Amino acid sequence: MKMPEITEHQDGIIQIKISMSFPLRWVNSYVLLESDGITIIDPGPYTADNEEEWRQAFAELGMTFSDVRQIVLTHHHPDHLGCSGWIQQLSGCKVWMSERSFQETLLMWGPESTMHADLPKLFSSQGMPEEWTNQLEAHMNGFVAQITPKPEVSFIPSDQKFAMGGREWLPIETAGHAPGHLSFLHEESGIIICGDAVLPQISPNVSLMPGSDPEPLQSFLLGLQKLQKFEVETAYPGHRNPFQHFGDRLEALLRHHEERLAKLEQLIASAPAPGYELCVSLFGSKLGIHQMRFAMCETLAHTRELERRGRIASQSGADGVTRYHIC
Repeated sequence: MKMPEITEHQDGIIQIKISMSFPLRWVNSYVLLESDGITIIDPGPYTADNEEEWRQAFAELGMTFSDVRQIVLTHHHPDHLGCSGWIQQLSGCKVWMSERSFQETLLMWGPESTMHADLPKLFSSQGMPEEWTNQLEAHMNGFVAQITPKPEVSFIPSDQKFAMGGREWLPIETAGHAPGHLSFLHEESGIIICGDAVLPQISPNVSLMPGSDPEPLQSFLLGLQKLQKFEVETAYPGHRNPFQHFGDRLEALLRHHEERLAKLEQLIASAPAPGYELCVSLFGSKLGIHQMRFAMCETLAHTRELERRGRIASQSGADGVTRYHIC
């Protein structure tokens, strides 16, 4: 069992790299010191190995589970939410997230969730072969273990500052990568804890999911524009390392998606095609089921945005497969 990498930054934020699967390899959990304990932000996916990583991290920092006063979640994805219920059981701490994020948790893994059936149905309608769609139910159900036990959640108000680590933080809600995603800005110092809203090297996945945000790419682009209004000196992301080029990164992400929209429109102009064919043209097919699901949902987020802009239209054929064509 490896010791998790721990970095104590000069501005009082402790970064702990908690393991997750390839290609990301780790998620950043952040520890903020309170007068009577600690706050943990995004404790990582729940696994037996990560249990041990947290125990080792606490030992290295001279802390115990009883020091945890609260856990704050930027969003509902398993690599961020996962260990929160387990730590809550051991510490009795509060777990905080946005109300919209909690709704997404129920949509994905709640007792009445039908996502394991809805996603294969959506992908089939986009021309995805059964060799892929037959893998989806087991793939989606595989995440349940990473978020079990589920936490009891309190909601972060959207209209007031939120206290963490002896500072008052402004919660900034955006969407696209995850509906209800919260970043936390300390305006006086220009520090932002931005989860997966903005990443320093890769583009956050933007997925069209059944029953969720019907226009996720538009939501993501509007979120980036919202974040451009704030002065940021140092950003603490969910993946990779803290960075200072926050404004430049926002511009780069906006450009990236406009370029992808243009490429997708060119593909459709060449010949009408279903979502699956477009996905393979953009991302290839030498992917595991996890990456294929991300690629397919991202492709559909982009086709939906082109439809919203009136650049393309879709039509279902006699075979039940939806194909896109230029307007």
